[in-house]
Amino acid sequence: MMLRDCLISGFADEINRDFDVQLKTLQELGQKYIELRAADGIGVADMTTEQAKGFHDRMSAAGIRVSAIGSPIGKIGITDDFEPHFEKFRHVVELAKLFDTQNIRMFSFYIPQGERPEDYREEVIRRLARMKEYAEEHQVILFHENEKGIYGDNAKRCLELFEALAGEHFRCIFDFANFVQCKQDTLEAYRMLEPYIAYVHVKDALMADGEVVVAGEGDGHVAEIFGLLEKKQFQGFLSLEPHLTNFSGLETLEASVRRKKEQDGIDAYKKAYGGLQKLLNL
Repeated sequence: MMLRDCLISGFADEINRDFDVQLKTLQELGQKYIELRAADGIGVADMTTEQAKGFHDRMSAAGIRVSAIGSPIGKIGITDDFEPHFEKFRHVVELAKLFDTQNIRMFSFYIPQGERPEDYREEVIRRLARMKEYAEEHQVILFHENEKGIYGDNAKRCLELFEALAGEHFRCIFDFANFVQCKQDTLEAYRMLEPYIAYVHVKDALMADGEVVVAGEGDGHVAEIFGLLEKKQFQGFLSLEPHLTNFSGLETLEASVRRKKEQDGIDAYKKAYGGLQKLLNL
């Protein structure tokens, strides 16, 4: 299978807060999938069942499907009370069913600043194992994303998680830019995590200052890793997460938000989409 035949998805909330604008832009690009993180300014985990049904109907009318729920599950401190968060997770699982997807993006908890991540390894795995067990019961799949500041932010600790938990219901999202921002060489990360990678976030960054750039223009070795993915006949989603503009909700995703070069979300998303198409046609 050629990598260019993979299904393309993306975080359309970076296009515009207005869900109809998001859908219209995806239609113009011929993109059939969305990684649903927010619509009309409502974060996916905060949607009521009725709101979710309304968004589902609007997507169906536009011919757009959900590749994964872009949830914030696991984006709390490892010392925070887990029970309210687990209830939110249960709600997200029900939303995944409503949106006709098995796939839920999630994280492995923020580690207190200045403390050793390894001191929290057992608690991280205990929480993830509990969510994985629930995922198995409800036939959904948890996709762990490497993210700055969480336990699984570098390849070594991601590998620990997958060696402990990997299976049909716990898989790996590979995010180039997040690894670069953690000073993690992405080729090393790919070699370590290759057996577990089932979903890819397409964004790149500069090692010098962590600035996010169009895929292929940074230090994430995107083109080289795309070649490796094609060699292994990767069949998962390639999901655009441009981070090229200060879109609505960015401040809740990143601790420090720098002023982005791009100002228009539609143009920024189309620029990112063009960069991905260029890579796929190399």
